[in-house]
Amino acid sequence: MRKIPRALTIAGSDSSGGAGIQADLRVFEALGVYGMSAITAVTAQNTLTILGVRNVSHALIEAQINAVLCDVGADAVKTGMLRSTGTIRTVAACLGQWKVKHLVVDPVIKASTGLQLMTPRARRSLSESLFPLAELITPNIPEAGVLVGQKLRSRSDLESAGRSLLSMGPRGVLIKGGHTDDLRVVTDLLFLGTRVIEISSPRVRTGPVHGTGCVLSAAITANLARGHDLVSSCRRAKTFVAAVIKRSLPLGKGQRLLAPRTGG
Repeated sequence: MRKIPRALTIAGSDSSGGAGIQADLRVFEALGVYGMSAITAVTAQNTLTILGVRNVSHALIEAQINAVLCDVGADAVKTGMLRSTGTIRTVAACLGQWKVKHLVVDPVIKASTGLQLMTPRARRSLSESLFPLAELITPNIPEAGVLVGQKLRSRSDLESAGRSLLSMGPRGVLIKGGHTDDLRVVTDLLFLGTRVIEISSPRVRTGPVHGTGCVLSAAITANLARGHDLVSSCRRAKTFVAAVIKRSLPLGKGQRLLAPRTGG
């Protein structure tokens, strides 16, 4: 029997289905990867706002991760919303114990609706505990700025931030370029050692879209699980996300929702 690629997402549940665990699992399926999950928090949210958030206990997060990895295993793992220091340390301890080969960390600091999802203390724990285990971290420009403690306004600022984030221990840093003012092209910067690789795609102008960061990091994780190298995984994921944004759906009263599907 041919080996089936497996991926685990450790993230929050999004009741609207647009981001978090729900989006990650759809991306895994669309890209031919068997998806599993460990839920870190439960949200009540829609396309307009987040109405409530409750953290899952550290013991249950640990049990979910261990249950998956001791049995089915995972070729690649991604993390999304990790709200507290205790949650981050629990996840880092589990993944360190299991010596996960491919770990993608999406540092979800603030929801697209504006709600802060991580305290300053938790951000410090993320960089100290989880970044050193990561093959890749995937902050957008505002998140990268928060992590390095400065506003990022220029290409020079972005390159300085990328180097600073690399010094925190991940093997690669992908700073997503969706927040730039360029109306034609979105350019992500991939930092690997001394290299800076530009990954660009035409900007898809649809209006505000929910869950693009989750979909990109999940697509990178799925590509790593399928055996692609990191650069190829990022390029393929960029193409995938652009196609998914083109098909985004105006289902609610607020942000458009993404609908990854096979062949995306």
